Amino acid sequence: MTANKPLYAHNRIETGPDFWMDVCLDPFNARLRVDDYRGSAAGVCRRIHELSSLYVFTKNIVKARAEHIPQFLAHGYMIEAVFYRYFNGSDAYGMALYTSDARRTSVYWLTEDEDLRRVLRLPYRINKEVLPHGYTVRAACVADAAALAQLYGAVFQTYPTPMNESAYIRKVMEGGTIFYVAENAGRIVSAASAEVNRTYHNAEMTDCATYPEHRQYGLMRHLIRALEEDLRHHHLYCVYSLARSLSFGMNAVFHQLGYTYSGRMANNCNIYDKLEDMSLWVKDISAPVL
Repeated sequence: MTANKPLYAHNRIETGPDFWMDVCLDPFNARLRVDDYRGSAAGVCRRIHELSSLYVFTKNIVKARAEHIPQFLAHGYMIEAVFYRYFNGSDAYGMALYTSDARRTSVYWLTEDEDLRRVLRLPYRINKEVLPHGYTVRAACVADAAALAQLYGAVFQTYPTPMNESAYIRKVMEGGTIFYVAENAGRIVSAASAEVNRTYHNAEMTDCATYPEHRQYGLMRHLIRALEEDLRHHHLYCVYSLARSLSFGMNAVFHQLGYTYSGRMANNCNIYDKLEDMSLWVKDISAPVL
């Protein structure tokens, strides 16, 4: 990375005589992630090891297919989470291999266990709710990029992607990521996005942020519902989200909207102010809207 600007994630294709893979190299988070692959799982593991050593990454992640779980286990990987219905209806298994004891060890795991138990005791709030007085929700557009960058820069001290840069937000919007925003008095005060995978017809609910003074109004539930409705209109039914395991509020949002907890990825990314564990929540939104 440069002296002033971190080097964020970028995808590239890697091939060998017995494999093909789409790999995300992520220096900012000191990790490698295989988003797709074909061929020999052993060949994929060999190339992951080479790349991880070259970039001095401390965590390697593979979205593995069920039939390849034994091969990845044999190479030292462990299952951390399950992305239900990720591959056009078939499950993907989030498997991880650590190269550092410090990266493998989560000092907040038991605290997060207790928070998860508290979250799972909360009642569902699946039915649509009335927006608080003075707030509106709408789809965002490229013209909102500067206001969104300001929001993300204010809420997160660090973030896995450069969401505090309006040019980056414009880029991801033009690439197909859908944003919805909540406004109060003409100002964007909360936002969330759906990053769409058009190959496997799923979407990640992400980039959830609200200014502190507006967090008591349940705006994020309205934004997630709006994103679900938009995705359903485009016949995308598999949705998931990785929420900070230490964030009781965000985990509560997904549980109350009917998402299923399906695992926790240790020290997964540099977010908020440190490397944090991320809880996976998944949902099939093909059911009728209530």
